Amino acid sequence: MSTLLTQELPMSGTPSQIEWAVQIKPRAGAEFDRVAAALKAVSDRQPEPARAETLQLIGILGEKRAEVMARTEAGYFIQQWQELSGRVQGLLIADPRYLALRLVQKSRRAAPVEGIS
Repeated sequence: MSTLLTQELPMSGTPSQIEWAVQIKPRAGAEFDRVAAALKAVSDRQPEPARAETLQLIGILGEKRAEVMARTEAGYFIQQWQELSGRVQGLLIADPRYLALRLVQKSRRAAPVEGIS
C-alpha cells in the first residue's frame, strides 16, 4: 500500500487550533467505533433481511468515518466534533441511503404475512 495512503496528512490551522483538533479527532474516531460496535451487536441478534440492512448501515458508517478522518482542517474538528453527542448518528441519518433502508424496513413491516388472514 502506498505510504501516502497510510500516513495522516498534517492539519492546517493555527498552532492552537491544531493542538485542539489533535485532541478532538481521536475522540471523533472513537465515537464512530462505538456506534459501529453498537450496530454490530444489534446485527448479531437480527434475523435476515434485517441483519443485512444493519450491515449496510455499518458500511455507510465506515464511509462517513473515512470522510471525516480524511479532513485536514483543524477548524472543522473544532466546529463540528467538539461536541460528539449524536453527531455520528446525525451523519448516518442524513445519508440518503439510510432513508432508503428505512423505507424498505417500513414497507416490509407493513406487508401482510402470508398464511394469516
